[in-house]
Parts: sequence; C-alpha cells; structure tokens
Amino acid sequence: MMTEKIITVSELTLSVSSGDDSKPAVPAKQLPQYFAALSATLGALAFGGVLGWSTSGGDSGEKLAEQYNITMSTSDFSWIGSVTNLGSAAICIPMGLMMDAFGRKRSMLMLVVPYTIGWSLVIWAKSVAMFCVGRFLLGFSGGGFCVAVAVYTAEIGEKTIRGRLGAFHELMLTSGILISYILGTLIPIYYLSMTFAAVPLIFFVVFSFMPESPTYYLMKNREEEARDSLLRVRGPKYDVERELITRKLVLAEELQYKGSFLAAMRSKVARNGLIIAYGLMFFQQMSGVNAIVFYTGSIFGQNGAISTDASTIIVGALQVVSTFTSLLIVDRLGRKILLLASISAMAVGMLALGTYYYLEENGVDVSSVNWIPLVSVCLFILMSSLGFGPIPFMMVGELFSPQIKGIAGSSACSFNWLMAFLVTRTFNDLVEAFGNYATFWMYSVICACGVLFVIFIVPETKGKSLEQIQRELGAKITVPIDVKP
Repeated sequence: MMTEKIITVSELTLSVSSGDDSKPAVPAKQLPQYFAALSATLGALAFGGVLGWSTSGGDSGEKLAEQYNITMSTSDFSWIGSVTNLGSAAICIPMGLMMDAFGRKRSMLMLVVPYTIGWSLVIWAKSVAMFCVGRFLLGFSGGGFCVAVAVYTAEIGEKTIRGRLGAFHELMLTSGILISYILGTLIPIYYLSMTFAAVPLIFFVVFSFMPESPTYYLMKNREEEARDSLLRVRGPKYDVERELITRKLVLAEELQYKGSFLAAMRSKVARNGLIIAYGLMFFQQMSGVNAIVFYTGSIFGQNGAISTDASTIIVGALQVVSTFTSLLIVDRLGRKILLLASISAMAVGMLALGTYYYLEENGVDVSSVNWIPLVSVCLFILMSSLGFGPIPFMMVGELFSPQIKGIAGSSACSFNWLMAFLVTRTFNDLVEAFGNYATFWMYSVICACGVLFVIFIVPETKGKSLEQIQRELGAKITVPIDVKP
C-alpha cells in the first residue's frame, strides 16, 4: 500500500514558482481533448432526439394518438412534452453528488440505464401514463448529461479551447433535435423512437474508452491516475507536473468547503458564481426560447408558403448552424460579447414579433409586412443559438471551484429546467389571457433586462484558466498566472 504524501499550499506554490523554465515546453495535443469531448456529448445527441421527438406527434398529439391507437387530449400531449423538463430538473442536484462520489465518467455511463428504460416505455407505451413516465426518465438522463458534460469538458480542456469544447454539448443537442425533426417527417414515431434508443448504447461503448477527469482523481488523492488521465488528453510528451501542482493547489485552497452547497453559499467566490450562473439560466429560458420554438409552425404557416414540417426543419437547421458558428468563435471573441449580441438581438426579435401581432389584432393591414414573423423568428433562433443557447451551460463548468462545482453547477442546471417547464406550461395560458403581442413583448422586456445583466454582472472568461476565473470572482489563489494550465 502506497504512503500518501501531504503537500502544503506553501510547498505547492514554491514548487510551481521555482520550476525549471530552461526546457522548451511541449505543447499539449488538442485532438485527444476534442475526441474525449465529442464522445461525452453523444449523450447530448441522444437528448436532442428526446426534445425533438414530441414535434412528430402533431400540434396537439393527434399523430401520436393515431399511431399508438390511444385516446389523448391536448392537455395530455402537453404533459407528455413538458414532463421531460421535470425529469431533467430532478436529476441535476443528485447528479452533482454522483459526480463527486463516483466520478464524472462513471456517472455519465450510469445514465444509460434510465435512458434505456425510458425509451422502452415510450416505444411500447399503451397509455398516456406510460408515455409520461418514459419521458420523465428520458429527461432525467438528459438533464444529468447537461450537468456532467459541462463539468467534464471544462476539466479536461485547456483554457485556449475550453469554450469550444463546452460548445460541443449544445451543438450535439441541436443536431439531435434537427435529426429528430427530419426523421419525424419520414418515418413513424415508433421507428423514430427505436432509432434514438440506440444512441445511448453507442455512447456507452465509445465513452467507455475515454479517460476520467484528472480533477476528480485529485479530489480523491489518486495522483498517479490523475497524471495518466492528463497524459491521455494532453499527449505522452506533455509535461503534466506543473499542471498537476496547480490543480492540487486550487483543491487545497478549497478544501474547507468540502463540496457542500450550504458551505459554498458562505464563500464569496461561490456566491458570486451562483448569482452569475442562476442569472444566465434565468434569462436563457425566460427569453421565451421554448415558446418561440413551440410557436414556430403557426408563425411560418401564416405565410402559406411553408408547411409546419418544413418550418420546424428550418428552425432546427438554423440552431445547428448558429451553434456551430458559436463553437468556432467563442474562444476568439469571448463569452461576454456573444452573450451581449445574442440577448440584444433576441430582444429586438421579440419586440418586432409582438408589434406585428399588435397591429394585426387591432385591424391594421399587415399584408405588406408579412415577412416580419419569418425574419423575427430566424433572428431570434440564430442569435439565441449563437450565445445564450450554448454559453450558459459552458460557463457553469467555469465559474465554480472543483470542490463545489458538482453541487453548485447542478443546482443552476436544475433551476434552468424548472424555468423551461414554467415557460412551456404557461405559454398558451399567457396567449389566451393577454394575447400574442403582450406575451412576446413581455419576453422582449425580459431580454432587455438580460442585456443589463450581461453588461454589469457577467465576467469575461475567454482565455483564462479556471484558477484565474476563481481569483476574479474573489478567491485567494497564490499560483502565478503564467503557469496555469
């Protein structure tokens, strides 16, 4: 049995500061990092299929009821679609505890079990209740991936590409939605479900060969395994010792919080991180993004030239293209500028859409400007997917120290899914009570508040190590900036 050597913070700092700088540093390889991140986000591809699946059921579930030969009301179908969000909210905080107890990798692999059970219930559903339970389990697994992938990619990635790796999650999620939209127009829902039920199994096989997060190993005092993990994602010739020392120092500084959410709330740095994370999640969902996607078919359909199926595919394609663009530029332009451009354009899109409906509902002839809904929706979807779609989840993996990242980040994700459920369930009620224009104007006002939040509250994390970000949020970390991974 190996004897564990206890290294003090001062010894770690001295070791880092007095390292031999005469040797040329061998740069880390980036391909292994990309491959590990893409493998992890196969779970997001599977969840994208879950989110896009309900669109194939028809506007009020008539196609789903017909193909499965069951009786289904509009309210039943609404619950089948929205209960996924409740499942996602339910797993987020337990997922944080699981990641700290069993590891990031093992926890993600465990999610394949509820995925498989959920799809089995959906595929062989005989009632609305079976659909709801199955969809809840699918949301349970998908929400867990949203938490785990953000943490995993942030912990394996170098600071120069960490934003790009984090954006893979949203790219794969939107790709899954688009694939589901396309297949839903070509094959029955039963076979669509069978197709996406296979994706988690493919993920399990591929991700089984990926390394665990080195940060998790260090949390468990398994330094040799942490070293091996870093070598696998950085390349065999990379000098991992300096990065290991830096990571150990950060963990040593944060040991007093022990990963407890309540203890984290007493820390200034964690409290600041929570305010930013919760704020980003709030404005992402309360911008009305789920409402605008839900309403896309009828908005496009009013022009008469585009069918509901075609409109959903257009929206799905716009999401993928914009998310891919974000992946390419997020580490060049930065998170803050993309968030600001995104939420500003979303506010304009909602304002224009609400104004169009206000004029229409008050008897004004809008035939000469009937392109406004099309342009407004495209602008909203493009800019949402460019910034406020991928970046909030990405930043959750950057804002918290390793000791509290699991519980704090997962609580923010749980809040996100609760907001998504709220928007999904209340949209029709708001439209019926106040009209289309007032509902979209409300979303526009919320987006405008989001502009102020980004300007005054959200920090820029581009090109900064996780330790630098912690320092700027209020942590007292003594590692020189130039040696951080």
